[in-house]
Amino acid sequence: MTLLERFLSYVAVPTSSDERADTVPTTEKQFVLARRLADDLKALGAEDAHVDEKCYVYGHIPATTGYEDRTKIGFISHMDTSPDFADAPVDPQIRPDYDGEDVVLGESGRVISVSNFPHLKSLKGRTLVTTDGTTLLGADDKAGVAEILHAVSRIVGENIPHGPLSVAFTPDEEVGTSADHFDLDAFRADFGYTVDGSAEGEVVFENFNACSAVFTVSGCNIHPGEAKNRMINASLVAMEINGMLPSADIPRLTEGYEGFFHLTDMTGNCEKAELRYIVRDHSAAMFDARKEILRHIEKTLNEKYGPGTVRLTLRDSYRNMEEMIRPVFKVVQIADQAVRDAGLEPIHEPIRGGTDGARLSFMGLPCPNLGTGGYAFHGPYEHTTVEGMEKAAEIIVNIVKRWAE
Repeated sequence: MTLLERFLSYVAVPTSSDERADTVPTTEKQFVLARRLADDLKALGAEDAHVDEKCYVYGHIPATTGYEDRTKIGFISHMDTSPDFADAPVDPQIRPDYDGEDVVLGESGRVISVSNFPHLKSLKGRTLVTTDGTTLLGADDKAGVAEILHAVSRIVGENIPHGPLSVAFTPDEEVGTSADHFDLDAFRADFGYTVDGSAEGEVVFENFNACSAVFTVSGCNIHPGEAKNRMINASLVAMEINGMLPSADIPRLTEGYEGFFHLTDMTGNCEKAELRYIVRDHSAAMFDARKEILRHIEKTLNEKYGPGTVRLTLRDSYRNMEEMIRPVFKVVQIADQAVRDAGLEPIHEPIRGGTDGARLSFMGLPCPNLGTGGYAFHGPYEHTTVEGMEKAAEIIVNIVKRWAE
């Protein structure tokens, strides 16, 4: 089976997660792909491959004879797709020898334009895989899933010497809970690599520190004719809260290592209002400073309007995995060598978001993130190339070779 055939067979299985559900996994349909992946792993020599009760797939490829004492490494991708866009049967569009120009997506009226996606020019001559404009593609992260299994098939089929190899596929990454039930004892690796990034050649070991922030405002709603010095309009106080934040520290105006406050939801009337933010910064010190800004806003407005008017709830989401990766930087250096072995230069850019690797690194499994060759995830403009996926799989094979040396 070619890598493309494997990828197309996986994206045909619907696996979107559901952020509103309180089950594990959040959707039963993820089990369909999980069982198939366990069978595919068994066919490649992972005799212990299985799906646990929470829909995590684990499997191990025994070390080549004489290599049993090598470092135990593993590769991880997630099976679920984003619930942010239509969950309908995927109709992938294959464009051999892509011309590098705008791509019309079926009859949907949508276009992947070079003006919005300048990297398209660099994909000229490749086999481009897109949606028909009515669904997402599922390359996030079924490209990673397919690449891991394709790499394993090469390692086994070509008798490439290797140490103990672990493979895991997880549910519910798109709703932020896939690391919650990850079983490190079942995975049995010293180091891991999540295969869930963008351009092939990415080796990412930095991400945002992140938290959610919720301001709840309790107003005093009385007749406007008697409101003098008595009414507290919760919606106006909510507007005041947002106005006290740095106006340039928003996603639209930041890049690279720059952090932000992102207002994701707001509801309100005179009696009650709520503002929901996500807060991000690569610097731990700046991240803590952003939290202090929020706490100061809460304190100031309660002093102005009365105790209990404004209530702030902060909840940490994940931390910058660089803190855990730097002490064992060999895990990055070997990946860098593997990328160069594939004829590319490593791409080191901070993730302006999070990754399972961050959570897993703080759980005790140092885990950088590798690129998959996919772009524009979570929507109808999602696309990848066969050549990019093949290069990503080659990098996985090269990592295994390097660790075996």
